[in-house]
Formats: sequence, structure tokens, C-alpha cells
Amino acid sequence: MSAIMMRMPVISMSSTSQSPKFISPSYNSPAALPVRSLPGSYGWPLLGPISDRLDYFWFQGPETFFRKRMDKYKSTVFRTNVPPCFPFFTGVNPNVIAVLDCKSFANLFDMEVIEKKDVLVGDFMPSLKFTGDMRPGVYQDISEPEHSKVKNFSIDILKRSSKLWASELASNLDIMWDEIETSLSKSSSASFLIPLQKSMFRFLSKCLVGADPLNDPDVAESGYAMLDKWLALQLLPTIKIGVLQPLEEIFLHSFAYPFFLVSGDYQKLYYFLEKQGQEVIRRGETEFGLGKEATIHNLLFIMGFNAFGGFSVFLPSLINIIGSDKTGLQEKLRKEVREKGGSTLSFASVKEMELVQSVVYETLRLNPPVPLQFGRARKDFQLSSHESSYDIKKGELLCGYQPLVMRDSKVFEDPERFIPDRFTEEKDGNELLNYLYWSNGPQTGIPNQFNKQCSAKDYVTMTASLFVAHLFSRYDSIKGDSTSISGISKAK
Repeated sequence: MSAIMMRMPVISMSSTSQSPKFISPSYNSPAALPVRSLPGSYGWPLLGPISDRLDYFWFQGPETFFRKRMDKYKSTVFRTNVPPCFPFFTGVNPNVIAVLDCKSFANLFDMEVIEKKDVLVGDFMPSLKFTGDMRPGVYQDISEPEHSKVKNFSIDILKRSSKLWASELASNLDIMWDEIETSLSKSSSASFLIPLQKSMFRFLSKCLVGADPLNDPDVAESGYAMLDKWLALQLLPTIKIGVLQPLEEIFLHSFAYPFFLVSGDYQKLYYFLEKQGQEVIRRGETEFGLGKEATIHNLLFIMGFNAFGGFSVFLPSLINIIGSDKTGLQEKLRKEVREKGGSTLSFASVKEMELVQSVVYETLRLNPPVPLQFGRARKDFQLSSHESSYDIKKGELLCGYQPLVMRDSKVFEDPERFIPDRFTEEKDGNELLNYLYWSNGPQTGIPNQFNKQCSAKDYVTMTASLFVAHLFSRYDSIKGDSTSISGISKAK
């Protein structure tokens, strides 16, 4: 494809017990590019981080923050500060090296030079009390023995759930849309997010844990809200909400929230999994060598943080794209779904829906559920962007802002525009999947114990494709955005 000016480093997977190697083509080697001193600055102690924090959260916002510095330094790789920081995050170092093009960003997947210990949201780490005084798998580096146990456990959970996945999703989506239809019969618009989260909580509980929230009165009606609060208190210091300033800076970004605010809810969720997920917990203990408490806390993190949190961000983005479209996309999706969906939707049927999958991929490109990825240099190494190479020192923290990385004009034609069929075969979409990095690795990668790629990478894209297919098997058209539905037309 003409837009792909250079090929980025790729992951080569091995079937042996050895750790897969990260292969960089020779014409992409740092030695072939001019070595440049890293541009940018951390500024004066205290003052530099505070200035960058105010720009990041208040005066500019994350995307403009990174764009302005790219323009200023004429580089996609530079030094800057990413909050949280002083005054009440005294143990957090906000200094990062931003990597904002596909080529430099791909270095974050090279486990030979990048360490992923305790860098899920940068140098800041929420209190371990939020996760039962233990570090879940996402905070562990591949060099830690516990990581392989948790990663293989998560892959096993997903594999075993595949038989139920499509049918459970469809039944819970029916409940969600019934609730939305009822609301629309009484009002001009209906909330989308709350019915979605209720359905996702039921669906994920059943598929991943074998648990039914309806059998536990403590979580039946409010389990989804408990997860929302648990997630929010961990992440608030790191994300821009958009409420009135300076209130947001004072109350949301100046200190870490304490666990006791959600301790009761977390305990109820823990007991819910302990009581109803006994078979899954037993496998965690006997087949993967995890203790009972470690199994439950990791299971809760996988279900609540990774899956529920991810879908709560991504599926509203997908609905916003489809519900606000005025280009005829809905008609094309509806036609493909009804021609290829068959009598029952399944993973196999949506794999035949090329446009549906392309819309999902394109939404992930422009709206990745996790905008920031971090990694710490395991050793001194040389990092390259499209134009230059840079010396990185051991211990330095790299930070990639994916909404800009995925707009790399050297890889994606017309990168700022949503192009529904960008990832179809007609447009060499399979090639582009090598550079779709939303899952902490390329879409063509294979999650395993030797990398940090999302275990549910393929389940996420298939679930989103099933979501779209279910939508257009039930409705002819829909109007709405990421928070509400304002109109639906039932299938004729």
C-alpha cells in the first residue's frame, strides 16, 4: 500500500518454549537513520511538571498537549511530563519520553528492551488495596513467574467461554434493547450507557465466571455501578473528565482516592465470585498454581477492569460512529448483516462480514479504549522513529498516546478521517492490521505468556462485530450518540 512508507518492527511468534523474538527489518535498523538528541524538556523541578499538568488537563487537553509538542519539536519522539504529579503525588515521577508514531510506538511491544512492571497508567500506581493487596497480572512484567500463570489462566477462561459467548451476548443485548425501547416509548431519548453496562455485567459474569448476578441480591441491581465506582477511584488522577475548572484540578487530579470509599462494594463483588465461580476458581488453583485469593482478585480485575471497563468505553464509541452517520453506512451494514448473518449470529458468521469488522477496526483506530501505553527501558537501547534514532537509557519511561499514533500519515492514508472500509481486502486492510495497536500489540499478534498483549484481543473485536450484527438484525436504522439513543426503526 502506497501509504505505508516504512514497515514497522513486527512480532515473530515461536511455537517453542523460548520467548518470542522482536524482529526489526534491516532497513528499519537504527543504524540506518541519523542519531538525534532527544528534543523536549522536563522543565524546572516542580514547576515543569505542574505547568505540563495544567496544559494536559486544563488548558489544552491530552490530544492538543501532545500535538503542540510534536509541532514545537518537529518530532514524534520527545521528552515531556505526563501527570499525575506534585503536590500530593510525591512518589510519582511524571518524566516520560513520548513516542507518537507507529514505528517508535511499536518498541513498547519489544519485551527484550521494555519492562512492563507497575506501569499500567505510568509511574503512578493506585493503592493495591483496590486489588486485595496484590498485584494483578497487568502490573506484572513477563520476567515475573506469576505473570505466566495469570496470563495462561486468562487465556484459558476465554477459550472455555467461547461456546457460550455469542448466545449469552445476544440474550443480554435483547434485554438491553428491550429496556431502551421501553424508555423511548415514554421519552424522546433513552440512556444507552446504563442499560449497556447492566447487560455487560450480566454477560461477562456468566461467560467468564459462570456466575449469575440475579442469584445474588447484593449485586443483582447494582453490580455494574459498583464496578464503575471501583474503576473511577483508581483512574481519576490520570484522566480528564471535563468538569468545571479549577474544581477538576483541585478535587480529581491532586491526590489519590482511598480504597475505603469502595471497600464494601469490592467485598460484595469478591464474595459474588467466590460463591458462584467455584469451578473457575478451582482451575486457577489446581491447573495454574494460583492461590484462591489471587485467583479471585485476578478474576475480578479481568472481568471488571479489563473487560467491563473496556467495553464501557469502546461500545459507546461504536454506537456514536454508527448512530450519527449520514453517509449511508447503516444501509451497507444492514445489507451485509442480513445477507451473511444466517438464522443465528456466531463468531463464524461475523467473520464473513468484512465491512462490519472493518468498522470495528476503524473505530478502534480512532478511539482506542486505552489511550495511553507505557513501558520502562529494561536496558540502554536505540529507538527509531520514521526519520531519526534516539538513545534511550535504562529506567526511562516511554509513553505512547494511541489516538495520535493511530493517525500516523506514513501508515494510514487520510488518517484523520473515519473510513468505514479502510480494513477491507479491497483496500489492503489485512496489511494495515499489522499497525493497529489498540491491544498493546498489533492486531495480527498472538497474546501469550511472553508478551503483554491483551488476552481478549480477538474476543473484543468479535464481540463488537456481534454487537453491530445484532443491532442490524433487530433494527433497520438507529439514531444516537455515545450516551443516548434518540430513534430506532425496527426491522421490517
